[in-house]
Amino acid sequence: MNLFSIYIVSILSLAASCRSNPVQQDKEKNTSPSSQQVHTKPPSNFRDTMQIDFPAAVFYHPDSLQLEKIKGLTDSAIFDATMHECFFQMRNARMSIKRDWPQLKIVEAENVRFLLFRSEANDSTLIDLNTKNDSHGLFLFQPGKKPHFTDMMNIDSELSFYFKK
Repeated sequence: MNLFSIYIVSILSLAASCRSNPVQQDKEKNTSPSSQQVHTKPPSNFRDTMQIDFPAAVFYHPDSLQLEKIKGLTDSAIFDATMHECFFQMRNARMSIKRDWPQLKIVEAENVRFLLFRSEANDSTLIDLNTKNDSHGLFLFQPGKKPHFTDMMNIDSELSFYFKK
């Protein structure tokens, strides 16, 4: 489970504990796990592929229709908190990259479904963003290495570990 998923589960738990009452708790006890719906990220509305063959930090985002579907599946308070958190994590990551790794190109992957990372040895890794359950994320890439899905909360360590290793 990645950090973003842990964050969402934590927010859901906190929201549930803040609003719980004895009647609601009794109803929840009577609800079987199989009757609770599990949501996954709605698929992208695009089929395009972005190719990356240079050192880069690749930020991905949902398209506008995909974001509307996510909003429809999520409680509004949780959606707002999640979008707020994504915004600040991505802003912090961009600032860290610009400050500490100015030679690293920042790429915004919008309106694409696939990321194709190509190395110098003509090796490639294709990532289908529909398989990533995070609505927003960051991949670090250095030709000659596999792309690395990054924990934006620890961007300074992640950058150093991936690019200096």
